[in-house]
Amino acid sequence: MTLDISVQLYTVRDALALDLRGTLERLVAIGYRAVEPYNLAATAGPLGPALLELGLRAPSAHARLISVELEPLLEAASKIGISTVINSSSDPALWSTRRGIESVADHLNIAAELASDYGIRIGYHNHAWELGHDFDGDTGLEVLAGHLSESIVLEVDTYWAAVAGHDVPSLLDRLGTRAQYLHLKDAKTIAEHSAQVAVGAGVMPVDRILEVAPDALRVVELDQSEGDVFDAVEDSFNWLAARSGS
Repeated sequence: MTLDISVQLYTVRDALALDLRGTLERLVAIGYRAVEPYNLAATAGPLGPALLELGLRAPSAHARLISVELEPLLEAASKIGISTVINSSSDPALWSTRRGIESVADHLNIAAELASDYGIRIGYHNHAWELGHDFDGDTGLEVLAGHLSESIVLEVDTYWAAVAGHDVPSLLDRLGTRAQYLHLKDAKTIAEHSAQVAVGAGVMPVDRILEVAPDALRVVELDQSEGDVFDAVEDSFNWLAARSGS
């Protein structure tokens, strides 16, 4: 089984709420050996023992890192073995000006300095609004990258970048090695967010995306799914595993 395919647990949030261990067992049965927790501050306690017992890794996790108390969060991440804590979102209003973007970078740089004491690095995950304005030819995400300390990485949500109207492989090429994680999702049409399907079954140029960022960790995610979400999660894993030589 491959270790370079993860799944964002938000994808199976409804099942997790009903049966955490049973849901993780289903992911293991599919072949996943890595997961990406979300809302880490609330979920780390019950999640940690289950991951350990099932042999699951959590190389990355989502959490709010801006205007929150960071030490308890970083301690929890360290106990679970999470190496990268990724800021899941920020105020869309900040992304219309360089000053607003720089304020996001300032918060992340402070978080990164503290996180280094725990052996953890910090990341940032985009939605569409980070890419909705032009700054002399750069997207807001690129402006952010230019103000981040070298240790901070990006998790590029490829679908939301496409929703914002960008050629995702070109964006990834410009971001270079800063993009260490990819949220991979697919859809029948970019404009219809509820029509998300298994990775490789929609219109996203996933093969080209993987070619441009071959070393980035692949993280499967569906915000919504028309059919059974576990079928989509399994089909996504199999499609990606076939392309990783595993």
